[in-house]
Amino acid sequence: MRHIRGLSKMSLWFLLVLLLSEEIGLVSIGFLVDAQANERRVVAHVPGDIIIGALFSVHHQPPADKVHERKCGAVREQYGIQRVEAMLHTLDRINADNKILSNITLGCEIRDSCWHSAVALEQSIEFIRDSLVSTEEEEGMARCSETGATPMRGKKPIVGVIGPGSSSVAIQVQNLLQLFNIPQIAYSATSMDLSDKSLYKYFMRVVPSDAQQARAMVDIVKRYNWSYVSAIHTEGNYGESGMEAFKDMAAKEGICIAHSDKIYSNAGSRVSTSSSASCGATCPRRAWWPASARA
Repeated sequence: MRHIRGLSKMSLWFLLVLLLSEEIGLVSIGFLVDAQANERRVVAHVPGDIIIGALFSVHHQPPADKVHERKCGAVREQYGIQRVEAMLHTLDRINADNKILSNITLGCEIRDSCWHSAVALEQSIEFIRDSLVSTEEEEGMARCSETGATPMRGKKPIVGVIGPGSSSVAIQVQNLLQLFNIPQIAYSATSMDLSDKSLYKYFMRVVPSDAQQARAMVDIVKRYNWSYVSAIHTEGNYGESGMEAFKDMAAKEGICIAHSDKIYSNAGSRVSTSSSASCGATCPRRAWWPASARA
């Protein structure tokens, strides 16, 4: 049986290695461990003719006291593991159907971004290093063919990267990947800044930008005839740019935003910052509206 209760065999191995590696450092065939910044990172590598890279937040971001060590938090069973399973399952389905990619096998290399820019950049460098090494190997193979020597093959370079999920992290990863002409496809990074092709020419996504979300929020406020509201947004590019879009559209519709509050990531005991807007008119009806809480 290829799948057991909805989980592929590759995913079961990944879950087993992921959990055991945190306890005893066990590593299985097909999984690599990077010892970087005092943190052991499990990498899922599935061989194939074409290798797709992926950055998923398998762990929570580093707690405040571990940021300098880039030591990630607990396993994200719902958000992180599900995305790993979804990718492995999708590759299984594609590779099993010869009508989709005849005589071509898709592989992948999945790395953990921990929803943190420093960790995601660290893992992106590994993708780039593999690509550079592969290029050097191809040049070496050409020289070997001339001399009759037997060439040695290593890992294949990735053709692109899926993820990461956070807009602010995706921006930093894109700034690095585009230097090496590596395409990036995001699944939940919705910042409007990423729509600027002059800055992020190798970036694509499968979700609409924050402009659509902000428009929907303004429409809901209008639907309930609210004219005096307060809003909350998360720290980072996603929340801050989304809030700016909401403020601009709200102002055009005559909606007053009394307070705009920011919630920090890994805030702990930190107090959120707020800003007040000067409104010419007041209204007894108020609504606290979460302007951004996803990515």
